[in-house]
Amino acid sequence: MPQTASPADRLRALLQQPELLLMPCCFDALSARLIQQAGFPLTFMSGFATSAARLGMPDTGLISYAEMADQGRNICGAVDLPVIGDGDTGYGNPMNVRRTVRGYADAGFACIMIEDQESPKRCGHTRGKQVVDRQQALQRIRAAVDEREAGRDILIMARTDARHEHGLDEALWRCQAFADLGADIIFLEAPRSRDEMEQFCRTIERPKMANLVEQGDTPLLPPETLQAMGFAIAAYPLTLISSAARAMQEALQQLKNGEHPQHLLSFDELKRVVGFEAYDHALDAYTDTRPNADAMIEKRTD
Repeated sequence: MPQTASPADRLRALLQQPELLLMPCCFDALSARLIQQAGFPLTFMSGFATSAARLGMPDTGLISYAEMADQGRNICGAVDLPVIGDGDTGYGNPMNVRRTVRGYADAGFACIMIEDQESPKRCGHTRGKQVVDRQQALQRIRAAVDEREAGRDILIMARTDARHEHGLDEALWRCQAFADLGADIIFLEAPRSRDEMEQFCRTIERPKMANLVEQGDTPLLPPETLQAMGFAIAAYPLTLISSAARAMQEALQQLKNGEHPQHLLSFDELKRVVGFEAYDHALDAYTDTRPNADAMIEKRTD
């Protein structure tokens, strides 16, 4: 699809493909750029990882709408990939949800995820989370869909965390209700077995996302198994930030021991990753035209 297509249109095209979409999740512009450079087709701005990277705080509802939208604007501006944004609970009542959807669309997101947890929410694979009642859950998704239908070019991912507190049947009821309301992608958080994942895929006909958290509640099944089940997207929300934190801890310990870390990018590679090469190439185009500009100035002064 041409790059002139909107982020939402590029995501829609990806969802039409039969292959499972592998989706490492980002937390800032650099991690998103690395995902693009590695050849992945899309990414997701993880709320857990963004809260950790931006605030150094846990994913317990501490990060605000404005901070998430600002981080998303930087991420979407750094890559050509469709980016899905974690919109948490929508940050308030249905009118807040509509504003959140509008803001995420303006930031450049291809899709926004809205969930049914009570506020303040928590990471979906931690204990202590609770969900709102059915009426409030449906109001949130209805508001998000209404904002999309009002002209916002963005997809809606609807998430339920009801499996944890109310069981699989209630979670599947909510998933189907979200699909009936018009959500584009359905996300059942933290199913606890392969059988539950298969039941989810058999029940819901809309595109579905599997959320694969290392040492979380959901089995870490291989991509071919997830595709055979019927998932459209496999998200890896913490893999990159966990890898980065581990690498930094090791480098810091080596420095503390008087050693110099060996597992580093070369300086040239680091410059390429962050864009020095592309910047200098673009700047050269203006430098090359400077003599012509000088000639034009001389001509005007004659």
